[in-house]
Amino acid sequence: MSPKPVIVVFDVGKTNKKLFLFDENYQIVFEKSARFIETVDEDGFPCENLESLRLSVFDSLSEVFRLKEFNIKAINFSSYGASFVYVGEDGKPVAPLYNYLKPYPEELSQKFYTKYGGEEKFSIQTASPVLGSLNSGLQLYRLKKEKPDVFKQVKFALHLPQYLSFLLTGAHYSDLTSIGCHTGMWDFEKNRYHEWIQHEGVALKLPPIVPANKVSAPLFPGTNYKVGAGLHDSSAALIPYLVNFHEPFILISTGTWSISLNPFNQLTLTVEELKNDCLSFLQYKGQPVKASRLFSGNEYEQQIKRIAAHFNVDAIKYRNITYNPEIIKKLKKNHSQVFYEDNFKKESIFGSRELADFKNDTEAYHQLMLDLVNLQFASTQLILKGTPVKRIFVDGGFSKNSVFMHLLAAEFKGLEVFAASMAQASAVGAALTIHQAWNTKPIANDIIQLKYYSAGQTVAI
Repeated sequence: MSPKPVIVVFDVGKTNKKLFLFDENYQIVFEKSARFIETVDEDGFPCENLESLRLSVFDSLSEVFRLKEFNIKAINFSSYGASFVYVGEDGKPVAPLYNYLKPYPEELSQKFYTKYGGEEKFSIQTASPVLGSLNSGLQLYRLKKEKPDVFKQVKFALHLPQYLSFLLTGAHYSDLTSIGCHTGMWDFEKNRYHEWIQHEGVALKLPPIVPANKVSAPLFPGTNYKVGAGLHDSSAALIPYLVNFHEPFILISTGTWSISLNPFNQLTLTVEELKNDCLSFLQYKGQPVKASRLFSGNEYEQQIKRIAAHFNVDAIKYRNITYNPEIIKKLKKNHSQVFYEDNFKKESIFGSRELADFKNDTEAYHQLMLDLVNLQFASTQLILKGTPVKRIFVDGGFSKNSVFMHLLAAEFKGLEVFAASMAQASAVGAALTIHQAWNTKPIANDIIQLKYYSAGQTVAI
């Protein structure tokens, strides 16, 4: 039997790093996890160990190339954003991979925003809320101001996905999905780098922008696979939906954060939207995607622990709790409900509710989900209004929660609401982006499994 054609995708998260092999139908045929190793920067703040990461890439590739049952046709990367690798003339890093959670100096931040029109104006132009080091462009500005000698040594500043690609190809690229995600670097009004990039001499450190489907030959002689330029993972996760569905939709991607993504809303961000934690980023073909964020997954985890402790039950119970419409009716009748459209909050009211007011933990749990869904409705409405969207897809943790999904479907009357299931959306997105470079088959239409929710029922599709 001849070896199966596959693509390798490195999916590098902040704490989870994995390698996947996908066959031509984008099914996982092999996977491997890598250990997360941290070091510290010169200030003692935790950061990624770049040498460990580099070795992990090559060790993992050596392993999969020894698997005779597979014929590796291509390699691509999806990785977390807001992180630069600064490489010198010799291609080696000249500084740590600074952690995007590292506190940003207030004085330097004020100096920057004052120089470039103030926080409000700058944030609207770049579709980037003021997020400190999460605005990766400001990391570059900080390096220039605080460590000018190191800045001079930088040949190219590569976002992490493009650094991973560089390791295999030696080619220096920039990518719109990394540049366009709350970096403070891209002027969404003029569709080009913001003026500060040129004024501060940063433009000289940025390699050329290439299309997402760009592939290069590897450095190693005698090999015939192609290497993609890499993508920001949040943008990569949207790609399977853009490839499979052409009618306007919103994707609510749920995990620690619940992020609503509307690829069919290209309206300029307003000051009010920015204040309510909205932003825009660039999808893989360069069009803006408006997004709103909630820290709902984190709130959910904290509150189910509180419920479990109060009622003396094991929180594991809530992994499979079923939707009970009678409890919802009772809660709406006996407890005040809070709606957030006119007074948007970043957390629901549940944290201030008295658990003693509920008959049992199942009642309390349903009230938690009511509060979270009411907040989710308001958050998603911020990017839904004024657009022709008829469908909502929910993926991630809450897509498997029947209480959440039934309540969400009830809130979004007139829209089709689906729970979407797909293994490793970011990795699949990275693979799909360079489909033409390695895969002779048409893209399968069953990559995403859907379950339709309406009032009181679910239908598998």
